[in-house]
Amino acid sequence: MPEISKKITGEVAISPIIITELQKEVKSISDFNKKIEESLSAEVSKILEIILGGAILLEASDIHIEPEEEKTKIRVRIDGILQDVTLIDQKIYQNLLSRIKLLSGIKLNITDRPQDGRFSIVGNGRGEPLIFSQNKNLSIINSAAIEIRVSSLPAEHGESLVLRILSSKNLIDIEALGLRKDLLTIAKEEIKKPNGMIIITGPTGSGKTTTLYAFLEKIAKPEIKIITIEDPIEYHLQGISQTQVAPEKGYDFASGLKSIMRQDPDVILVGEIRDLETVQIALQAALTGHLVFTTLHTNDAAGTVARLVSLGANPANIAPAINMTVAQRLVRKICGKCGILEKISPEDLLKIKKEFKGVPKKIKIPQLKEGIKIPKTKGCKYCNFTGYRGRIGIFEAFLVDDEMEKFILNNPPTSSLRNKAIKKGMITIKQDGLIKVLKGMTTIEEIERVAGE
Repeated sequence: MPEISKKITGEVAISPIIITELQKEVKSISDFNKKIEESLSAEVSKILEIILGGAILLEASDIHIEPEEEKTKIRVRIDGILQDVTLIDQKIYQNLLSRIKLLSGIKLNITDRPQDGRFSIVGNGRGEPLIFSQNKNLSIINSAAIEIRVSSLPAEHGESLVLRILSSKNLIDIEALGLRKDLLTIAKEEIKKPNGMIIITGPTGSGKTTTLYAFLEKIAKPEIKIITIEDPIEYHLQGISQTQVAPEKGYDFASGLKSIMRQDPDVILVGEIRDLETVQIALQAALTGHLVFTTLHTNDAAGTVARLVSLGANPANIAPAINMTVAQRLVRKICGKCGILEKISPEDLLKIKKEFKGVPKKIKIPQLKEGIKIPKTKGCKYCNFTGYRGRIGIFEAFLVDDEMEKFILNNPPTSSLRNKAIKKGMITIKQDGLIKVLKGMTTIEEIERVAGE
């Protein structure tokens, strides 16, 4: 096994030579596979640089290293979909495992329980940023802004590793989230309010954190004090005080929130609401002159209230505290290189018309008529033959006005709250997705995969 420095730096420097090679040679998953296989006789540090650099170049969000009986599989998640890259020998896997654990501060001698760590990708030692270009579109990634969050999990044939790539490149403006024009206008108004709570819901990997950071960046200014409490801090923002929970030291969301309240903040971001104490403190903060942003795991916007009640919150506190609740998912966008437009089938046209029944007239929907064209996938090297490249959000949201507040005070079931929100003009996630289909952004198949048939 190649010698590894005893000093735990928590940093990896990808050499300029490797960056140049990756830029020239890696345009797809198959190219990535070839590049890794060519490097397998090299030192483990070089193999890791190629794996990390190639994944970043292909805009992957995660790298999965999964030991099997005879080989170890390397996969990457691109646009939310896992794709196989290559298989490596178990000896190389063991070397990579040791290197990654050392870098990320994970204990080498513990193999029978989960561990978490992180490390940074830095420049080439001369203070220069990492520069990746692909398909002639230059993309400069500040090396200090790329962090890798590592999770190790004991599995049948060894420790399974997931490396989450956190880059400031993933931070986007509120205008680029994919919010419809009417919803974007509402969101901009709500995030400027001095108090109340805005809750973003959805499963893991649905872009909740990205949305919250876009909100924060929009309102951040010197005269406003913004404090976040997160698990972990995913992106570092200038001018904002960010704190990370450390449960092993007794510093969790609830205790952290109590401390934050003594710091006299104007805006608070709570990474996730998980327990009654955190709910109660967050609701009280929203009711006492603070604007609170947070996330919650629910299936839809209407499920927010039921989830808070299930955690033990009182509807009498929930109703006046919440300003807006948003549910979101991420869908893949049609590939800009190979995507095509085809006339809509009678079946699909009927399906969309049925879905749009009762949609308020104020919501602008492209005209539904025979002969309209919608996107269809084809597949090319640029999109790794998936037919999709990049992702965009689909949303549903409702405001808690006086009428909705009175309704919530009665602790209605989720189905009733959802029907009430729809009657008041809420566009569902699926409807929002189909609007994006009609605008040529994605496909019906992709919307049905994410939002259901």
